[in-house]
Amino acid sequence: MEISRRHFLKSSGVVALAFAGLRNFVEDSVQAKSVKELAAETEAQLVPDFYQTIDLPPNFSYDIFSETGEVMDDGLLVPGKHDGMAAFPGADGRTILVRNHEVETSQSEYSPFGSRRSLLRSVNRHKLYDAGKGKKPGLGGTTTLVYDTKSRRLERHFLSLAGTHRNCAGGATPWNTWISCEETVELAEGDIEKDHGYNFEVPASEKMELVDPIPLKDMGRFRHEAVAVDPRTGIVYETEDRHEGLFYRFIPDQPGHLAAGGRLQALKIRDMKSADTRNWRKQAFKVGQVVDVEWVNLEDIESPDDDLRFQGCYARGASRFARGEGIWYGRNAVYIACTNGGSKKKGQIWRYIPSPVEGQLGETHQPGKLELFIEPNDSKLVDNADNLTMAPWGDLIVCEDGENPRYLVGITPAGKIYKLAKTTLSEFAGVTFSPDGLTLFVNIQTPGLTLAITGPWQEIRARA
Repeated sequence: MEISRRHFLKSSGVVALAFAGLRNFVEDSVQAKSVKELAAETEAQLVPDFYQTIDLPPNFSYDIFSETGEVMDDGLLVPGKHDGMAAFPGADGRTILVRNHEVETSQSEYSPFGSRRSLLRSVNRHKLYDAGKGKKPGLGGTTTLVYDTKSRRLERHFLSLAGTHRNCAGGATPWNTWISCEETVELAEGDIEKDHGYNFEVPASEKMELVDPIPLKDMGRFRHEAVAVDPRTGIVYETEDRHEGLFYRFIPDQPGHLAAGGRLQALKIRDMKSADTRNWRKQAFKVGQVVDVEWVNLEDIESPDDDLRFQGCYARGASRFARGEGIWYGRNAVYIACTNGGSKKKGQIWRYIPSPVEGQLGETHQPGKLELFIEPNDSKLVDNADNLTMAPWGDLIVCEDGENPRYLVGITPAGKIYKLAKTTLSEFAGVTFSPDGLTLFVNIQTPGLTLAITGPWQEIRARA
């Protein structure tokens, strides 16, 4: 893990220089403007796209690749409903993207095997987590893409995890794998051969092959959304896309080897049993408020009745969150997007600061801290925050999942908000920066396409 951390810090420094100019897009006015003024001003600066795909700041451009239905290099089709995604370093400066597909078994129009399953015979059945008795194979999973940011060219793309259901988001690990999350809790019944609701690990590899689909059962069975890993400890934090979801952490027995098992716990605000963080009926938590937390052990984590969140909340006093979705580790903290938190149900972002002795016995005396980072309650600022990432200069970049139009929204460490991109097609998802700092990747879920956004990075680096 130490090698990975060094690589991460080195890459972050390069990207920080490359994106300095984008930071200047808001820097001149960020201090002087109010939150609403800055958001409106940066929105007005976006240049309308002639092709009506995405509006960007001046001098930025985009390329589209790996669209739903294209034939991939393995002979299968690009699945639809592009969702969570992360970027990893590849050979010779290339970028490896691992991308989720939130496809359900009934959505054959988005299938990698064709609408009539004609391509299913070319896949090794043992590489399918759930073959659906040959009738209803799992159509979710992940695709892996190898992209050259210098030539702005997709070199290859292929299916890398198959037979899972509704893979929504996930998260990158410091050891260069992607954790893909199933946002469903279907049980084995009828044509469904196996229980669903698990996480799966996919190495970021350029080798064109399907991974062995091993469910990480000790990480819990629930409607998973996304994960983030603290590189110091190897602890994995997990969100749950439910109106009364919990915020989980998984302490692995062997950091970096999640399949070896571990303990699943849920966050509890200290001295507040079953605290409701959603702020729906009253402003129980204010922006900037910081509280101490503790973590409670969970049992029966297979949860055949899909009641893990109720066990944690009512039996052990864990706190409730309003549809935990995107999550990211950065600036020594974990940022959590709760899509419909707040009095207007327009979303919240929480910040969890791990204990200096996170997951150890001394944690009782040095507890982790939870802070409500922002709660705009205004769709003109943020409309249902979903996937998010952290820019190398420290701002959060958030995908909206609200009403049209949808935006990529930047949020500074001080809570100022600016608009980075706009689309009217469908929700943004899977926002992530390339390791070399040349490209910002993002998905538009429907019709299902991936964008590579670029700008005058080399001139910016030279000036820096």
